[in-house]
Amino acid sequence: MTSRVNTHTSHGPPEPDKPEPGFAEPESGFAKPEPGLGEAKTKATGPTPARTTEPPTSPTSPTHDHPHTPPALHDPPPPESPQAHGRRPRSQPRLRLPEAVDLSASISVFLIALPLSLGIALATGAPLQAGLVAAAVGGLIAGRLGGSVLQVSGPAAGLTVVTADIIQQYGWRATCAITVFAGVCQLGLGMLRVARSALAVSPAIVHGMLAGIGITIAVAQVHIVLGGTPQSSVLDNLRGLPAQLADTQWAAFAMSVVTLAVLYLWPKLPGRAARLAKLLPATLVAVTAATLVAALLGLSLPRVDLPSWSDHALAALPEGSLGGVVAAVVTITLVTSVQSLLGAVAVDKLVAGRPEQAARVPRSNLDRELLGQGAANIASGALGGLPVAGVAVRSTANINAGAVSRASTMLHGVWVLVAALLAVPLLQYIPLAVLAALVMSVGIQMVNLHHIRTVTRHREFLVYGVTTCGVVFLGVLEGVGLGIAVAVGLALHRLSHTRIVHHERAGHHLVHVRGQLTFLAVPRLSRTLHHVPAKATVVVELDGSFMDHAAFETLQDWRTSHTAQGGAVSMTGPVGTRITEPAGGPHGHCRPWAPWRNHSRPATIGPVAGSTGSGSGAQRLVSGISAFQRDTAPHMREELARLAREGQRPSQLFLTCADSRLVTSMITASGPGDLFTVRNVGNLVPPPDADDHTESGADDRAESGTGSVTGAGGMSGDDSVGAAIEYAVDVLRVESITVCGHSGCGAMQALLSEDERRAGAAGEERAETPLSPLWRWLRYGAPSLARLRGDASALPGFARRAPADDAEQLCLVNIVQQLDHLRGHPAVARRLAEGSLALHGMYFHVGEAQAYLLREDVAGAVPVFEEVSAAQEPERPVPA
Repeated sequence: MTSRVNTHTSHGPPEPDKPEPGFAEPESGFAKPEPGLGEAKTKATGPTPARTTEPPTSPTSPTHDHPHTPPALHDPPPPESPQAHGRRPRSQPRLRLPEAVDLSASISVFLIALPLSLGIALATGAPLQAGLVAAAVGGLIAGRLGGSVLQVSGPAAGLTVVTADIIQQYGWRATCAITVFAGVCQLGLGMLRVARSALAVSPAIVHGMLAGIGITIAVAQVHIVLGGTPQSSVLDNLRGLPAQLADTQWAAFAMSVVTLAVLYLWPKLPGRAARLAKLLPATLVAVTAATLVAALLGLSLPRVDLPSWSDHALAALPEGSLGGVVAAVVTITLVTSVQSLLGAVAVDKLVAGRPEQAARVPRSNLDRELLGQGAANIASGALGGLPVAGVAVRSTANINAGAVSRASTMLHGVWVLVAALLAVPLLQYIPLAVLAALVMSVGIQMVNLHHIRTVTRHREFLVYGVTTCGVVFLGVLEGVGLGIAVAVGLALHRLSHTRIVHHERAGHHLVHVRGQLTFLAVPRLSRTLHHVPAKATVVVELDGSFMDHAAFETLQDWRTSHTAQGGAVSMTGPVGTRITEPAGGPHGHCRPWAPWRNHSRPATIGPVAGSTGSGSGAQRLVSGISAFQRDTAPHMREELARLAREGQRPSQLFLTCADSRLVTSMITASGPGDLFTVRNVGNLVPPPDADDHTESGADDRAESGTGSVTGAGGMSGDDSVGAAIEYAVDVLRVESITVCGHSGCGAMQALLSEDERRAGAAGEERAETPLSPLWRWLRYGAPSLARLRGDASALPGFARRAPADDAEQLCLVNIVQQLDHLRGHPAVARRLAEGSLALHGMYFHVGEAQAYLLREDVAGAVPVFEEVSAAQEPERPVPA
């Protein structure tokens, strides 16, 4: 059997498998993809070849081992080639042509990058060629050397304000030199391997910085849209806006309105026109349309002026105070590095949500990405280009176009270079007001309402607001510094501030402690606990992550005293777990198990006080509901209210056994609204033609001895499962269906036992034995039993072990058989033909708490169940 292994193909130090939080420039429209970053998957088809002992090659070559990888034990050299002395001949590099998807993706990215690069150069006050130089260098150098395969680099809107300020203060040629110095700093940071420290920056600071930059860009570009010239600061631009409105150049304003209208309406085209909208980016269409309208109407407007490349200005050393130059270098380094690194993480998350790309695209190596960005900034500054960083909108377009390698990013740089050299006469027709409107729309999008709602929900709007205002009125570096100071102060305040509340409900007392419980809160805690009456039943809920020794002793002393006086005390955490239990308990280390770890010991608070685990079923029910209302409902109420308003939108139909040991939400790490679950005895799917199995047909089979478990009476179709499938597939439009079996399935064991018993019975006795409702249902498992008794070579199995017994083998066979029944349902067959539905098979071993996913052999003949590890992404679902 062919084995499969996961191979991490990114170059540089191996990255942890845990997905990182990603933040993207708000202009991007980065989607929230599912958790988990994609890794490249390769297939091992034989023994591992010997590792060569030749000197390490360039870390940018995707065909060789990483130079830091320790040499593996290798086989002895073959006797027929002693001249090799244990070394294999060095393979010659091959020039591989780019794949079609990379070629088309590069064109899509180029069409977006060209107008944006000109617009950003215009907004900074730099020569317009500088934007084209930065775009070409970002594609060729950062695309080749960077650690993120699909991230596209170039002039970014997030650098507009920073670059404009430096140009205003030092001039353009000195700004190029500062860009070179910033690139050198990035190389140093990459060599120190500190890239991941950038992820420690609060998201509220990052979003606030981008929002402040966006506001600054938008306010400045309003003046160009109205036919004027922007001032050097936001305050000056705001004060000069009334005068500019009075002196509006209506031709420029009209072309700006045309540009914004096309930008907004182009992605919303209905019907067949929507296909065209997907092929041509809105930025290109908007600029082209407005330029054509201006040309046809013969409007006299300021247009793009691209001087001869022979007059292109290159870098020169800056003049001025050393402190000011250092501050400018630090600012460029900080903004470009943070934006590029967080963009790379966001690219990984976006790729992980596209399985066809995740299987071929390695995860980003952040330290290498920093090195690539540094090299690109050195080259861009030396050649007279703008600073370079990862650009979210271009990276998103690259991924959405289906790119799978660096070729798309590098080719986009080639196309920009060709356009810069050959398309200058065409570019000079573009009105400046059109580019200003394009950049203004980007700035407006950087103030992202979703980010504002997110930071507000996490009570960090103060950090966001201070950072935004600081960037707008003081500058990027100053605004970020203020944001960091406020974030640190807010964290210290939350650490020292504890809220203690005492509630009494129907004679039962609840003491809710929210925040970190330290010695500073001990006086208020003691005062609150003193007000609890003697002999009362009390729940102390600690909603925090830290409790020091002084607070712990205070709680324990009061608990001992209150219990000795006849009272009852229960201490719980935010999920209802008893925090006073020893940490070394059987599940003390397993946080996801926490909500269920005490499920066998009902709480003694509420109307069923005094009941124990051996109480009646009604007491258990009320006790469990009470625990839910107390411990879980307060944390779920907001999410459930949202689901009640929006309705259910599950991503998959999960069909599994009714066995009480299978907690579907736990083994799939899912929450409310994620799964549309159908449970029955044996996880059976009645075939759609079950009604056609008449009694006479069943009797014929019984008489012929081919259906030993069918008994008397035919299969009567069960509409409940079919109705659930139809509803999930046609109405809810689920994306996948999973059939999940499990170890120790009583239905499968009963099928085996009954088959053996009926096989030994006489024909008449076998045919006349009446069937109970349970056995009439289990007859839908007869095809699985027949498959088990069929060709042994085609039976499904495990990748690393054999099934333990016939019962486990039947469980695996039953999963495969029920998937076949599913394919026969008209709704499922229709969606499979469309390619919009996937089927999965899953086996859960209860005793080992281990899940297995169904794969297929290379030839597609023998189904194989492969173990899913904690750090392993699924390789390939069952093909439909």
